[in-house]
Amino acid sequence: MKLYYPKSHYNKAHRGLLFPLLKPFLKAEGYTDAERVATYGVSEKDFEFTEYLEEADVVILTMAWNYYVRTKQESLAIAFVNECGALNKKVIAFNAGDFGVRIPYYGNLLVLRPSGYKSKFTENEYAFPAIIADPLKKYFDIDMVLQRPYQPKAIIGFCGQANLSRLNAIKEVFKTLLRNTKCFLGFSKEEPQQLLSTSFLRATVLKTLQKSKDVKTNFIFRKKYRAGVTSDKDSHKTTLEFYNNLKDSDYVVCVRGAGNFSVRFYETLAMGRIPVFINTDCALPFDNEIDWKNHVVWVEYKDRNQVAQKVKEFHEALSKEDFIDLQLANRKLFEERLTLSGFFKTMLNAQ
Repeated sequence: MKLYYPKSHYNKAHRGLLFPLLKPFLKAEGYTDAERVATYGVSEKDFEFTEYLEEADVVILTMAWNYYVRTKQESLAIAFVNECGALNKKVIAFNAGDFGVRIPYYGNLLVLRPSGYKSKFTENEYAFPAIIADPLKKYFDIDMVLQRPYQPKAIIGFCGQANLSRLNAIKEVFKTLLRNTKCFLGFSKEEPQQLLSTSFLRATVLKTLQKSKDVKTNFIFRKKYRAGVTSDKDSHKTTLEFYNNLKDSDYVVCVRGAGNFSVRFYETLAMGRIPVFINTDCALPFDNEIDWKNHVVWVEYKDRNQVAQKVKEFHEALSKEDFIDLQLANRKLFEERLTLSGFFKTMLNAQ
């Protein structure tokens, strides 16, 4: 399958908004394929690019749609999508960030995005995973799951921010209200968000679990994102603490952050652990193919006060062998479909 992207659209100053699959390939001269594999897990042999639009089986919009909006070049993106439509070419675009931007609908345009509300997705929008470095390889120098033996009572982990302060919750909701007002008045193209304090939601779920006698908890609370560290040395230390918390837990609480998705969800799967997934109308990758409820403890937002009971029931339904198999299956799911290479190979093969 041949891929094409318009090179003239690339803006190095906005590299953070480059289409994810292009990041390993748009590098400085002399960048080797070995470096590409080591850094991104992608080889030049994995994907074939063409210089000619007419030859392409699939076309990629070089920059995230947010870039075109931010630089007042949305007309450039629209013109390119229409040009491809006239040639019967599909275009894959990326909607980046916690909130995303509003994108016009086109029949030949597919949109990938990590955030958003599943119930509001159009038929051409698809969930994109948070792409992370493989933690087993990066922090533990292994590529096999560190298996947890089955114990009668589940151990639930969490390391991160959570805040039970109602004053802080009001501040978060007010901030979202202001952002939404800008959207409604046309001053912003960001999508409106649910009026919700996510740090308060996370804290209430954790408190419910701590109070339960049905599960054991293994929580590390942070007052700030990444514990407020700024140096590389401290960052490495807190990251190791984070992944050791996952390693030493059976299940991990995964609740949305500022955007309606959880990076921790993918980090948990990468470690071969089982997410306790609080569903806030989230979209998950390949949900038309993957039965996610077989891989996670699925808790609807309205049932969040029953989270301990949900974990208990899920855990007790597993045999010792099932529990090990699920750890291995979650790791395999990460490797095959939720890495940069795995996601795009799966997606493009379906086109």
